[in-house]
Amino acid sequence: MEWDRLLNAGCLCRPEYEHKAERPFYQQDYDRILFSEPFRRLAQKTQVHPLYDNDHVHHRMIHSMETSSVGRSLGMEVGQRLVDLGRLREGQQYQMAGVVQAACLVHDIGNPPFGHSGEESIGEWFSKQFQSGTGLAGGIPTEHRAEFAAFEGNAQGFRIVSRLEHAQRAGGMRLSYATIGAFAKYPCTAEAKAASTESYVGLKKFGVFHGEQALFAEAVEALGLPQEGTGDTRWWRRHPLAFLVEASDDICYRILDIEDAATVGDLDRDTVTDLLEQITGKPNDPGASEMSVKDRVGMLRAIAIGSSIQAAVEAFMENYDAIMLGEFNDGLMEVSAKADAFKQLKDLSNARIFVARRKTELEVLGRQVLHNVLDHFHDLFVDLRACNWDQARFLQEHGYWAKLIRAVDLDLRGVVDDYSAAHALGDFASGMTDRYAVHVRDMITGAHRG
Repeated sequence: MEWDRLLNAGCLCRPEYEHKAERPFYQQDYDRILFSEPFRRLAQKTQVHPLYDNDHVHHRMIHSMETSSVGRSLGMEVGQRLVDLGRLREGQQYQMAGVVQAACLVHDIGNPPFGHSGEESIGEWFSKQFQSGTGLAGGIPTEHRAEFAAFEGNAQGFRIVSRLEHAQRAGGMRLSYATIGAFAKYPCTAEAKAASTESYVGLKKFGVFHGEQALFAEAVEALGLPQEGTGDTRWWRRHPLAFLVEASDDICYRILDIEDAATVGDLDRDTVTDLLEQITGKPNDPGASEMSVKDRVGMLRAIAIGSSIQAAVEAFMENYDAIMLGEFNDGLMEVSAKADAFKQLKDLSNARIFVARRKTELEVLGRQVLHNVLDHFHDLFVDLRACNWDQARFLQEHGYWAKLIRAVDLDLRGVVDDYSAAHALGDFASGMTDRYAVHVRDMITGAHRG
């Protein structure tokens, strides 16, 4: 892979777009993401703790912005190293930093309400539909069912930026090829993932729906990413900067999740301090012993992020040749000098944070909310199918559905068959914020009180 192609500034569906010198392509990408409605909704979507009233607990927007900050630092440091080694042209380090920053900002834009438990709930609902074989499920080809049964926020994110946002034009938000490549943690469809026998880090999940495969192929072919397989089962090796985006995400959620856990009382601050010192060592600060535990946690968190960035930079440089050949098959933090400390953070999160009682109770609530919403709106799409997908006829014959569509501003553009209808249903369910999902559930069940 070559950096001149990997940093391709061409826009999706508009490759010849000329950017202004005072507004480089990566800045345009960042601005389009930041001011988009799907990004705005992340302020009311769960990071770890659903429906929490504490203003200091992370939600998806704050997590995305913090990840973006870390990503900019990672991109700049790696870029400068490569310039110093003569592997990158002077000035391209700023492009690298900007691309990673933009890709980090958009990395969670496809996540549904209620965090990862929301993904599981949506997938579980679709799985039951396929088991029954009724409704929309019966008309979806077998090879495409995994897109729904294993609902994936990464693929939904690409669908948002390439098709749903600014849906009136081809390419949606028309992000640059470079930012799309860095964003694509899993450069494959569900069908390609299932067909491949190779064990590769980019095949652990899928990041593209079948309906957006042609759009994705346009981007990765422009970037020169190595392709494996053919036809509908083709997939690509990761863009090198995708590893920096992944590391930025790992650094932020591993470190800041335990700080949140201390804030909500799932972990005591002394435990968090001890964990952070596994990353930082004991700071050589004579005033540290006089700090409050809360202030000490804040100081250690800042130092831990900084030292983790340096560890990720070193890991990238040590594995540079394999990364550029598409042969690196791990995460940067997993092979870095901080690997053991990050494993401890992961183990503690699994044992204490993700199974905390309040979080578990709210995940159960979130599942029921999403299933209620999906059940109700599924009936709407079944009735639309009975009208042969003729929306004018449908709205005329079904007064209640017409009112509900107006009430929630349901988007039916492009719904022409069972597959597109199922995705429109997934778009609506995954696009809701936590509180709006509860509001819609209350409205359709008659529990709404205004």
